Amino acid sequence: MDLKDYLKNRCQLVDQTLETFLPAAGELPASLHDSMRYSVFAGGKRVRPVLMLAACETVGGDLNAALPAACAMELIHTYSLIHDDLPAMDDDDFRRGNPTNHKVYGEATAILAGDALLTEAFILLSACQQGGDPVARLRVIHEIAHASGSRGMVGGQIVDMESEGKGEIDLATLSYIHTHKTGALIRASVRAGAMLGGACEDSLAALTRYGDAIGLAFQIADDILDVEGTTEELGKDAGSDQARGKATYPALVGLEASKRRAQELVEMALDALSVFDERAEPLRAIASYIVKRKS
Repeated sequence: MDLKDYLKNRCQLVDQTLETFLPAAGELPASLHDSMRYSVFAGGKRVRPVLMLAACETVGGDLNAALPAACAMELIHTYSLIHDDLPAMDDDDFRRGNPTNHKVYGEATAILAGDALLTEAFILLSACQQGGDPVARLRVIHEIAHASGSRGMVGGQIVDMESEGKGEIDLATLSYIHTHKTGALIRASVRAGAMLGGACEDSLAALTRYGDAIGLAFQIADDILDVEGTTEELGKDAGSDQARGKATYPALVGLEASKRRAQELVEMALDALSVFDERAEPLRAIASYIVKRKS
């Protein structure tokens, strides 16, 4: 399949749908809504919503049933990036080649924009007019909330912060950071798409294995890109992880071992998809793309 065309099509679909859900530019309070839209439409790859849509279609579901939840996931991911860039955390000046939110709107507005995006995500997830199976929708809300909180992304973020500059940590701690800070939302995206597509428990279990594998592979690939990528490719300062003393796979096990581990995880992900037919081709292509991307 042509992954480039597939990603372009799905990203356009997600962007069009986000446009209908988000408050319009200039709507009061204008500064807050402009700040929210600035980061949401800053040119992200939409990996999480695309995975949700692809997982839904893999089990024979209608992608339109998953679109609102896919957009909600992107709002949560965007909120996390806004907060991650703040001076109290990573203190980044650029994201996706543009000034970070707090550099444009100020720290207070950036914090509130992140808060608002997280809240809007759950307004969207719980909107009654969506229709569909209410039990599946409730499971998805629980899945995404769990993946976003202290036992998921936020938990991984604080362990990452606490490990920064502490010298070498053990592999178990590093794996915890990566599977929670990054992997949790990726895993939840795949699982939520499967649930909304009406997956049986065996299919959900197989897609969960896929989500676990690519979630960790994605972050290991990010670690590698920080070493090998350029500032122009990354849209932010290359080498920033090493400069801050961040816990990364290359720092702990070396660059070549990190590449081998990322490839092993891709193979595990592909093996998990062996029970599915050609409808899983997008997920197969995305697994390989994750470790070959340049940004």
